[in-house]
Amino acid sequence: MADERSTDDATEPKRTKRILLVDDDAEIIEAMRFALESKGFQILVARDGNQGLAMAERENPDLVILDMMMPKRSGFLVLEKLRRSREVPMRIIMITANEGSRHKVYAEMLGVDDYIRKPFAMDRLVDSVERLMA
Repeated sequence: MADERSTDDATEPKRTKRILLVDDDAEIIEAMRFALESKGFQILVARDGNQGLAMAERENPDLVILDMMMPKRSGFLVLEKLRRSREVPMRIIMITANEGSRHKVYAEMLGVDDYIRKPFAMDRLVDSVERLMA
């Protein structure tokens, strides 16, 4: 039986974009949550790499903000797994306190959409999210 729902974007209600935050630092999570919820995004939170990977696969968020260094599974391993396991790539921003340029090169090689070094201005993150969600 054919789906009779209209595919016209003008007639469908706009779905709230969902963002998964994956970071083990509670203060950073809360700062990002506050900034992004104030822009109308729905926020999901994972506190380590394993939880982040499971939530990304289960919840299928529109964007993942992923810390590079976390317990249980690094952001690189999560990024690599998400890139290998999905037909349609998920938008991913990697955040890190690491200063090394080789980490940025590796993240870009794995297909990260943006790479932001901590500490960062929250406006920088919000601008990146809005650009990737447009």
